[in-house]
Amino acid sequence: MNGGAPDPRADPQDEVQWDAIVIGGSSGAIDALNVLLPALPAGLRAGVIVLLHLPCNRRSRLVEIFGYRCALPVQEAEDQQPILPGHVYFGPPGYHLLVDRGPRLALSIDPPVLFSRPSIDVLFQSAADGYGDRLLGVLLSGANEDGAEGLAAIHAAGGRTLVQAPDTAAMRTMPDAALARVPTAQPLTPEEIAAVFAQLPTEPLP
Repeated sequence: MNGGAPDPRADPQDEVQWDAIVIGGSSGAIDALNVLLPALPAGLRAGVIVLLHLPCNRRSRLVEIFGYRCALPVQEAEDQQPILPGHVYFGPPGYHLLVDRGPRLALSIDPPVLFSRPSIDVLFQSAADGYGDRLLGVLLSGANEDGAEGLAAIHAAGGRTLVQAPDTAAMRTMPDAALARVPTAQPLTPEEIAAVFAQLPTEPLP
């Protein structure tokens, strides 16, 4: 018994059917993703889009790293690719990643935002436009303020906003900036965010 103490993972939106989950991070975020992504259940009804700041001069290995750890299919995002439920898409290095009509993924070589291309703000803002209150946004460890404005856009659209608790982040600049911009966002440990993921609605498996 916990004496009636509130569950930090609980939220009035827990019964909402999310159509998409967007996850952003930078330095230190892979450690959190190692906890979060394996918690995504098979048959998840939402599409999952993950964007990390990556060097533009080398190939991403995220699909190789996480492909065998996830219960869901994992792939690198392609331009004009449909966003399917129960799939995980990683943003490629050197491109902004956006949610377009369809919903589809779109790649852009527009100028960097906050010195970053890909930009978490660009993804989160476009996803908020596309999914509105059916979007769950998660911002992880990082060394700059990218993602704070995007998380504010998700909040303004009625979506749910989670932030890695700054004390658990290898680089707390990103989560601190997000919580300053969106004070109502929930600061949770990676394990608590993983517990939220594990409880998301799924389709019956064949």
